[in-house]
Amino acid sequence: MSLENRLELATLPTPLQPMQNLSDKLGGPELWIKRDDLTGLALGGNKTRKLEYMLFEALQQGADCIITAGAIQSNHCRQTAAAAAMLELECHLVLGGHEPGSCNGNLLLDKLLGAQIHWAGDHRKGEDIPLLVEKLQAQGKKPYVVPYGGSNLLGALGYANAVLELVKQSETRFTHIVFASASGGTHAGILAGARLVGLTAQVLGIRIDKLDAPDQPFADKVLKLANEVAADLALEAFSKEDVLLSEDYLGGGYAVIGDAERQAITTLAKNEAILLDPVYTGRAMAGLLDLINKGYFHADDKVLFWHTGGAPALFAYADAL
Repeated sequence: MSLENRLELATLPTPLQPMQNLSDKLGGPELWIKRDDLTGLALGGNKTRKLEYMLFEALQQGADCIITAGAIQSNHCRQTAAAAAMLELECHLVLGGHEPGSCNGNLLLDKLLGAQIHWAGDHRKGEDIPLLVEKLQAQGKKPYVVPYGGSNLLGALGYANAVLELVKQSETRFTHIVFASASGGTHAGILAGARLVGLTAQVLGIRIDKLDAPDQPFADKVLKLANEVAADLALEAFSKEDVLLSEDYLGGGYAVIGDAERQAITTLAKNEAILLDPVYTGRAMAGLLDLINKGYFHADDKVLFWHTGGAPALFAYADAL
């Protein structure tokens, strides 16, 4: 694959901003934020970068409909629905849970964007997609499956490319890059991108979901995907030691909002007027703040928090927040 084989769905480059107020309040380290919540596709998020590569392939293959899966408030599904609408492709979303009595947050946007929603009960990671593919093919359609979270080689290339964007924006030598690590594609892509451009920053994912695939621990999944990207870009292979993953901030489990997430969301809103989401970036920021409080970083470190988006889900979690 080539990093050039992509559509232009996102508003790029996304802003790179210092978080001076928060840095001052905490007494160091120097904090920055990469605003991938502002990628521009139906309120933005990190999946847009991944979709640029995957939907390029979909069009090359002559697909006329797109299928993906996620939780009821999936940011990935919302951005996939938006991308499909831009490209005039039919979109099918396989969502975990059952249809709620009211519709808000990302689910509201899914419907406004014209997605056809299939409710899947306990299956929020695409377990029911093969049956839907067969059904659509029987109708004479040509479906293209975007994997859960957009986390495959093509999706990860979106974040290898994002690191190239980052180094063009600033000469700041970040010592750490911290982000929410959920389905693995963003994590693998940043690892590969950092190696591609020679960044020495420590790449640290904050894990947000306890649920592993039954056949593969999550860290192994990230490593496998990072090595697929490395092979594609002719880079040296990664080892287990290269995958830095904090599993100390899983809280009550996926999409369960606790005090740590509430405090992180409030802290960033009050100090930087930046909105996090309750499931991914809120949990990742909670981890970053705790690591700062525990002295994980030196006062003169330069830490980049990569904001992967998700703010529309705030409205669906109003009571919990």
